[in-house]
Amino acid sequence: MTKFLLTRLRQSLITLILVSIVVFAGIRALPGDPALALAGEERSPEALAAIREAYGLNDNIVVQYGRFVGHALTGDLGTSSRTGLPVSQAIGQALPVTLELAALSLLLAIVIGIGAGVIAAVRRGKPEEWIANAIALVGLSIPTFWLGIVLVLGFAIAIPVFSASGYVPFGTDPLDNLRRMVLPSIVLGSGLAAVVMRQTRGAMLDSLSADYVRTARAKGLSRRAVVGGHALRNSLVTVVTVLGLQLGHLISGAVVTEQIFVLPGFGKLTIDAVFTRDYATLQAVVLCTSAAYILINLLVDVVYSVIDPRIRLGGAQ
Repeated sequence: MTKFLLTRLRQSLITLILVSIVVFAGIRALPGDPALALAGEERSPEALAAIREAYGLNDNIVVQYGRFVGHALTGDLGTSSRTGLPVSQAIGQALPVTLELAALSLLLAIVIGIGAGVIAAVRRGKPEEWIANAIALVGLSIPTFWLGIVLVLGFAIAIPVFSASGYVPFGTDPLDNLRRMVLPSIVLGSGLAAVVMRQTRGAMLDSLSADYVRTARAKGLSRRAVVGGHALRNSLVTVVTVLGLQLGHLISGAVVTEQIFVLPGFGKLTIDAVFTRDYATLQAVVLCTSAAYILINLLVDVVYSVIDPRIRLGGAQ
């Protein structure tokens, strides 16, 4: 297990280094002069020269990258040209909002997706399977922005059960926090629930027709033990793969949902950085999002090793 984890950690670290290089070079390749964006209305040659000197823009690209990595390792992600505040402070305020939204959406997807997938596989050819497939098709087909607008009109305006905008930290008022997060979680998690349901159903159908399941039935095990202890456990490898990939998509896909419900999360921070050409914030946001993908993939590998020890033994070679 230790060798497996060390191998995955080494691979993740190499990937993160390569990603940081791509992010740094990509931001520098954007059209326009960063000094002009930082100067604002003051466009005199003296002011531009002072900004380039202060931010090290006159140094070669290798020196700039080394300075960027050194500051990032200490938590210094630069200063926002839009607000004049440290970028790490803005990320620290926005990231919990997006993480809570992603966690609630993931919970919704796991409960509904896996549950409906198991029912559809066990009740194959029955009305339960048709209903589950129909719901999954609807979840995959409805655009996020349209579903968000419909939910706001239905459950925040016509029937004011939930709030349509704004954010209240969970520690400040848990009830009000949930009232504001339920609708965006449904919007963001519905598509993922449909994907999980389809993948769970397919994996369960394969498991239920496998020899070990027939053997378990022949031994006289209960239906619950066969489905939950044998078929579902062996189907979770496929489901975990989908969840791992889609969790990264939830973080990046929260942009539209946060705009609809006016949530001050990572998505809104990214949009503001793009429109105001806030290079430092944009660079930090892309780097953090990439690091989140790498971390999620690492966690998925660890979960793999718990579900199926054969993967752990094979990956340690």
